[in-house]
Amino acid sequence: MTTKTNKYIEAVGRRKTATARVRIVPASKSSYTINDRDLATYFPTIEMRSIVEKPFALTKDAHFAVSAKIKGGGIHSQAEAMRHGITRALVIYDESNKSILKPVGLLKRDPRAKERRKFGLKKARKAPQWSKR
Repeated sequence: MTTKTNKYIEAVGRRKTATARVRIVPASKSSYTINDRDLATYFPTIEMRSIVEKPFALTKDAHFAVSAKIKGGGIHSQAEAMRHGITRALVIYDESNKSILKPVGLLKRDPRAKERRKFGLKKARKAPQWSKR
């Protein structure tokens, strides 16, 4: 997280095993670059694009150039990690955005993740078939 002297605001967003390092720069027109690709090519569905754009829709701050480096996780988790990073960056940019984004739950890191497999079980909780004899 940097100051405004560097001309960009950086924040990290996470979801499951996905991590997004997001940089926002005030611009005349909004644009997205994710891992050197456009938003429409990286997130092909409208649902995932709307997940990423939700913080801007809520705060009415639509004029930013967003660049992100995303690693790990699936494509949906990456979209949610990027949304988390954008939300954090918008709060750094303007503290009044916090009162808009916090009640919606965008500032909270979603702690749900896949449970680990335990010894003696087939999956996290699935036990092998039991037979009486």
